[in-house]
Amino acid sequence: MIQSLPIPITVDQFLYWYPVNSTQLRYELHNGFIKPMPPPTGDHELVLAFLTKQILLECARLSIPYDIPKMGFVQSTESESAFLPDVLLLNRLNLVNEPLWRTKSTVSQSASIPLVIEVVSTNWRDDYFTKLGQYEAIGIREYWIVDYAALGGRKFIGNPKQPTISVYSLVEGEYQVQQFRKSDSIISPIFPELNITAEQIFQAASFPV
Repeated sequence: MIQSLPIPITVDQFLYWYPVNSTQLRYELHNGFIKPMPPPTGDHELVLAFLTKQILLECARLSIPYDIPKMGFVQSTESESAFLPDVLLLNRLNLVNEPLWRTKSTVSQSASIPLVIEVVSTNWRDDYFTKLGQYEAIGIREYWIVDYAALGGRKFIGNPKQPTISVYSLVEGEYQVQQFRKSDSIISPIFPELNITAEQIFQAASFPV
């Protein structure tokens, strides 16, 4: 078992420490401290697979140079933090300007990151609090929080709680949010012609992708 370091470290130290070929457990760095990520459920992975496929199909249809890596870190600009988004959409054209991309699969510039998506699990506070603020500070144009199991706090997804997709769009340096439920069509400023509903995303957890 890999032990987390008990003292604050830098992002560079974290990336050097990160275990090679770690498949059983993933890690993030939160404000200098290594945080093990909970193993995903099967439902989580089906929702993730559906989203990845739909976004890549739209990128191919539009012939835009965006890709989704299997694993890539987003480095914070405000703290010693490095996150592993569930979906990290990369602008390939800007990767030449990312000093850590080739060696550590790490990006930190808003021009490299059109979109990130987090599929909510038991550590939902990270998505709604920590990552929301950090992604906004980086200047990531669009951030989706996909809460298919309605795990988030009531102040985020309503009372009574219900499955919700929150799309945060950057407007004059600050995130503005639109929320989608049931048969609502997802509105994405980056992909204005994307034709999927919230319910289609939620149903991906129960039906083959």
